[in-house]
Amino acid sequence: EAQLVESGGGLVQPGGSLRLSCAAAGFTLSSEDMSWIRQAPGKGLEWVSTSVSGRAITRYADSVKGRFTMSRESAKNTVYLQMNSLKPEDTAVYYCTKGSSWSGYDYWGQGTQVIVAS
Repeated sequence: EAQLVESGGGLVQPGGSLRLSCAAAGFTLSSEDMSWIRQAPGKGLEWVSTSVSGRAITRYADSVKGRFTMSRESAKNTVYLQMNSLKPEDTAVYYCTKGSSWSGYDYWGQGTQVIVAS
């Protein structure tokens, strides 16, 4: 059974940085498309980024492009989301998912809360 566990969320001031981690178990992360999706309070799910397996391609939502960087560490079977220049509108629960918009998201982590506020 695949499992994803996120960590690294918290409270940060506007302009600050956080790095989210997502540790995978039950499958080899390097063989799969992996994505981050977020949900702001009172809003629907918003796709943030996707790392395409086997290719050096990572796609980002326009709202985070240039500020967020998604990466993988195969040795730790972990993906990361480095978030810089954070804005209050980045406040959300961030979910790590196995999959992509074209293949579907079949496993989700429990989510980690990010709050950007002064």
